[in-house]
Amino acid sequence: MNVAILDDYFDTLRTLPSFRKLDGHKVTIWNDHVQDTDELAERLKDTEALVLIRERTKIRADLIARLPKLKLISQRSVYPHIDIAACTAAGIIVSSNMHADTPSYAAAELTWALIMAAAREIPQNVATLKAGIWQIGVGTTLRGKTLGIFGYGRIGATVAGYGKAFGMHVLVWARPKSLEQAEADGHDIAESKADFFERSDVLTLHMRLVDATRGIVTAQDLARMKKTALIVNTSRAGLIEPDALVAALQAGRPGAAAVDVFEEEPVRDPNHPLLRLPNVIATPHIGYVTREEYELQFSDIFDQIVAYAAGNPINAVNPDVLSHRR
Repeated sequence: MNVAILDDYFDTLRTLPSFRKLDGHKVTIWNDHVQDTDELAERLKDTEALVLIRERTKIRADLIARLPKLKLISQRSVYPHIDIAACTAAGIIVSSNMHADTPSYAAAELTWALIMAAAREIPQNVATLKAGIWQIGVGTTLRGKTLGIFGYGRIGATVAGYGKAFGMHVLVWARPKSLEQAEADGHDIAESKADFFERSDVLTLHMRLVDATRGIVTAQDLARMKKTALIVNTSRAGLIEPDALVAALQAGRPGAAAVDVFEEEPVRDPNHPLLRLPNVIATPHIGYVTREEYELQFSDIFDQIVAYAAGNPINAVNPDVLSHRR
């Protein structure tokens, strides 16, 4: 099969052990990011199996209509960037292992790294030390503080464990079933969403972005936070009401933020509002970007291609297409 891989920025995939699973297929790898429909249509005109790295490139109906040879899109995790209905109508299978049984430890570790970096002002001190300045202020100790976990799924539960290990008091707000699990794990449950935002010293978001969670963090929620509080988002930018975070940080509640996700990615404008704020630490959506996480993810993604080529597609998120696939 003709296999195309988009957005492999550092040409990492061919170095993974799992890449050998594609032996015998013709593989083309693109290392830059392109969203222009005309350019993508030209690049992918002979592609039969398309590999996506998370949500880096949007695959919409106008592009799908121009890819007559495409039979399979293979990826891992959620797929808001793919027009599933258009794929189904065109006879294209979308395979995505939702990895419901394994958390992204890489994302959990980055979350904790951002919490530590923000609390101790590590990026600022590194930058000023290199500029010849010795210490710029006083950081914050996490022990004894309240760690708010908004969304108690696989990653949220892992981060809660990190907080407990650091001597933090863990407070959880989530769906009823998740709250039952959090309580069973020995964590405290907030009395209400308002109580959760008011009490958290560090508040971190761990939810999938779906219609029910889009904008779930409102300007009013942020206004309830302490002036000394930190909000961390390594999940999805859309969980926070548009423009609310910048306005809240400018108003001083919460006092700081650490983010790994943005509404539109990639961000290449150094004048992006969040990047201009001194009380924000930001990283370029690297929560899942480790060699170990890549090997875990792409082993699944390449297995999906092998299964399709063998005539037995797996993990189809649009199973209706199986009756009229290309």
